[in-house]
Amino acid sequence: MSLDPQIEALLAQLAENPAPKIQDLSPADARATYLAMASVLEMPDVPIGKTEDISIPGPAGDIPARIYRPVAGGGAALPCLVFFHGGGFVIGDLDTHDVLCRTLANEAGVCVVAVDYRLAPEHRYPAAAEDCYAAAKWVEQNPDTLNIDPNAIAVAGDSAGGNLAAVVSLMARDNKGPQISFQLLMYPVTDMTGSEKWASRNEFAEGYFLEKETMAWFEANYFGENTAGRSEATGSPLLAPNLANLPPAYVVTAGFDPLRDEGKAFADALKAAGNDVEYIDYPGMIHGFFNMQGVLDVSREAVKTAARKLRDALAG
Repeated sequence: MSLDPQIEALLAQLAENPAPKIQDLSPADARATYLAMASVLEMPDVPIGKTEDISIPGPAGDIPARIYRPVAGGGAALPCLVFFHGGGFVIGDLDTHDVLCRTLANEAGVCVVAVDYRLAPEHRYPAAAEDCYAAAKWVEQNPDTLNIDPNAIAVAGDSAGGNLAAVVSLMARDNKGPQISFQLLMYPVTDMTGSEKWASRNEFAEGYFLEKETMAWFEANYFGENTAGRSEATGSPLLAPNLANLPPAYVVTAGFDPLRDEGKAFADALKAAGNDVEYIDYPGMIHGFFNMQGVLDVSREAVKTAARKLRDALAG
């Protein structure tokens, strides 16, 4: 296994011009840094049929969200993807993942509802999960407002967003709704109880974009003193006592990602529990590569493949 040449060049460039470590910044500065990096790594000016910023009622007030309708969406009711951005539950927003949402909407032919859930440390666990679940429920309850098919709703997210998509699927099963038809999990974080059990967290602890100390900072900000939350299913979906009867899943990992092993473990656990699961690893990639379509050929290919899986799942 070796790094993709484009990844190797990107990492070399980052090493020559090092930015401050996320964990050495305030949350506000970390968010600004992440947004600036997203603007460099993503494709510019991706067309979209229509976008609209809305507010969704949440458990602690309105939740900002953005609706995307694809270029070729027409006037028909579309399948819907409820999208949760990554960023360690601390950083990331609608703008950091705007290009990815546009691409998924266009390539899959779906309406995307991107959710700007509450962030830590201002709002600790389980605030993010509660907001995401509330948003998914609202989407199902408002098909006419969104012009969507309420029987064709999927959830998706990258990294922390992948965690939240998996958690929402669990919450929906346990609360008998909303009905989720598919979950697209991009290099999800699935176990918050300690890094020593996962070889990839230690093997790629430094030098591969996402680092072990950064993850520790994210997790500390998210959970605070609530150490018990790290073991709960809504914190670590891999540790859920029952993973049966969940939506079909497409789980993506990256070969040089600290989260690789727990992502694969979650795919294996879902499959062992009797769920329909497809797992793919991109061996030469690093964490976050779905948000690097502007600089990585493999990123563009991977996003298109994921969108095709989503389209096919919701078409049935």
